[in-house]
Formats: sequence, structure tokens, C-alpha cells
Amino acid sequence: MDKVPMTREGFDSLEKELKNLKSIERPAIIEAIAEARAHGDLSENAEYHAARERQSFIEGRIKELEGVISNAQIIDPATLDGNTVKFGARLTIVDEDTDEELSFQIVGQYESNADEGRLSITSPIARAMIGKSLGESVEVHTPKGLRTYEILEVLYDAGG
Repeated sequence: MDKVPMTREGFDSLEKELKNLKSIERPAIIEAIAEARAHGDLSENAEYHAARERQSFIEGRIKELEGVISNAQIIDPATLDGNTVKFGARLTIVDEDTDEELSFQIVGQYESNADEGRLSITSPIARAMIGKSLGESVEVHTPKGLRTYEILEVLYDAGG
């Protein structure tokens, strides 16, 4: 597996989720399976099958998180500067057709959350912005078609 870029905040969040899965969720589901087994015939026991399905999900997520964490490359945006867009940059851009402004930070795919203004480095907008500079116009192929954005602000800081 290749290195997975992420911010310190994203890394800490994944570690917290992993700890919760291992120390709280896993023991709880093991207990739920044991309780469901005690109810007898497993072939018609919906509780048992639901618990086993949940256990499968939890174990899969634990394995995924362990892989991502072990391959994490933590990048601290506060150590970066300049007017060129790089991983970790907080951007303000404007749609040149509608004058709608967007603000977001470019982060790793495992910490992205569009509702919180954190776009994955693999998203079309972030990929188009990487390497571009303040004031530059950038064409982006979006689900709504070709859009042109101007980069109004490029910031690098640690805060979220």
C-alpha cells in the first residue's frame, strides 16, 4: 500500500475511531453474539445473524483503519506556505460564472467531509487546484459540467 497523506487532525481522528472499535464496539458485539447464541436455534435467530453481520463490519473496519494508519504520511499544513496550492491548503475560490464563493481545505481521502469543508485530494476540484497559484483561473470538470474558478485565497495553518 502506498503512503496515505493526511493531516494530524485526520490521523488522530482515525486513531480514536480504531481505539473505540477495539475497546468498546468489539467487546460489545462479542457479548451480543454470546447472548443471541443462548437463545437457541441459530438458523432462525435474527439477533444472531445481525450481530454476526455487525461483527464482520467492525472487523473489516478495524483492518482497514490499521492499514491506513500504518501507511499514514502526516503532513502539517502549518509548515507550508506560499501562494501555490498544495496538500493541506485552505482555499477560497469563486465560480467565475455565478460569483459563488467556496471555501475548503484539501485533505486526505480518509478524513474528507464536504459538509465540514474538507475535500479529498482525490476530488475533481482538489486535483484541479493542486499546483495552481493565487489569482489563477482553473477549469474543473464537475458533475454539473465544466466550471471555471478563480483562486482568491491560499492559506496554510494547523487549525481546523
